[in-house]
Amino acid sequence: MRVSHEFGPYINKDSRVLILGSIPSLKSREYGFYYMHKQNRFWKVISDIFDDEFPDSLSDKKEFLRKNKIALWDVLESCDIEGSSDSSIKNPKVNDIKSLILGTDIKYIFVTGKKALDLYNKYCFKSVGIEAIYLPSTSGANARLSFNNLKEKYEIIIKCLKK
Repeated sequence: MRVSHEFGPYINKDSRVLILGSIPSLKSREYGFYYMHKQNRFWKVISDIFDDEFPDSLSDKKEFLRKNKIALWDVLESCDIEGSSDSSIKNPKVNDIKSLILGTDIKYIFVTGKKALDLYNKYCFKSVGIEAIYLPSTSGANARLSFNNLKEKYEIIIKCLKK
């Protein structure tokens, strides 16, 4: 099934880091925002590393991102995909990440999951010129990493924001 990104990036003038997934999951497309599947651990991990309250509502999530200088988007604008399975992605069309970050203070790009890393490196790195920093997927399907392991990996975001 051909899937297109149905909502835009979250970014504001103060964003200093960009976190990229591959393409929104079925639940994220349904809710119109990033990492919205109830079993995805992204919001719990990210709020914990910032020692902040869990952002429950969509407006809370956006406010959390704004105050912590985080932008969110995905590597892909569209692709053929089965359900939400990154491993099934075919015929990718990438987003224009270079134009998104032009004129911003974004110095660090993180990618969540191996597929997002592979896609970014293959299609985006050359034009964007910022090496992506790999973060493991927070998807419930990635059960091999514990919550604490994920937090340890994601703490690099804090370190980059302090530079």
